[in-house]
Amino acid sequence: MERFLKKYLSDADLDTIANTIAEVEKNTSGQIRICIRQRRHWRERKLSLHDLTVNEFHRMGMQLTKHRTGVLILLLISERKFHIVADRGIHEKVKDGTWEQIAGTIAKHFAAGNFCAGICNGIQEAGEVLAAHFPNDGGAQELPSTVEVA
Repeated sequence: MERFLKKYLSDADLDTIANTIAEVEKNTSGQIRICIRQRRHWRERKLSLHDLTVNEFHRMGMQLTKHRTGVLILLLISERKFHIVADRGIHEKVKDGTWEQIAGTIAKHFAAGNFCAGICNGIQEAGEVLAAHFPNDGGAQELPSTVEVA
């Protein structure tokens, strides 16, 4: 996995992404996570990308945040696809099409080969949405600001 991932993101890129998450989360009580997977497991081959992302969301415990304000961006390298899901607390306040718009920004960067910039811009846009609806309430972040490579 590591060698495959290095084709797209360096260790410095992963640090930049984690730092972007930490910086964005200073303005919101929302939680943003990134999960990068090389491929699906054989038992997941019939799942839609949305269902796969929801499964990862739950595996990572993102549904356990106090106000249900988690956002996960899953990258599936072997299929050259990604998907964004947000928890129930966010869906109640964020208008339809928001995540698709952010995905469009990410996709433009990816098409140009700018993977780190695409992910970071997606994080920043998601952070702006979260900050508008879920400003920082002074509490500690509930989830780590790391990039999960599964």
